[in-house]
Amino acid sequence: MDPKRSHNFVIEIEGLLVGGFSDCTGLQVDVEAREYRGRGQNDFLHRFAGQTRHPPLVLKHGISPMDGLWGWHQDVLGGVFERRNGTIYLLNRKQAPVMWWNFRDAIPLKWNGPELKGDAATVAFESIEIGHRGLVRGKPSAAETAVTIAVSDLASA
Repeated sequence: MDPKRSHNFVIEIEGLLVGGFSDCTGLQVDVEAREYRGRGQNDFLHRFAGQTRHPPLVLKHGISPMDGLWGWHQDVLGGVFERRNGTIYLLNRKQAPVMWWNFRDAIPLKWNGPELKGDAATVAFESIEIGHRGLVRGKPSAAETAVTIAVSDLASA
């Protein structure tokens, strides 16, 4: 089984492509709701927006020689806490980006190595958890999509 065939996302950090991923979780923004019961108005609660929370991104892929995230994680373990900005690109069947999410001020929090088993049909997957300070969703215009698909078609021909 070729793990590269299941990569539906690619990650770029500060202009460098760091890998393709098969799973991505944590694309979420939560706003804490604060409730306030108004004086004399007992038929409803007032709700106000509170603190915004951004759960960590968890990226999973088959082990590959691309180790940009591993190196960044090792820097953090060594005391070098360099926060970085990045982008997660959602790819179509032709491996062209159709949507993306920019994250900012990120830092790797956790790395999980593969579960190694004797089963020949098993792919060795690793995952990395990245804490960040916000997401912005982007989507290309129709013209950008057409150009990207045309370039992708030329590359695969």
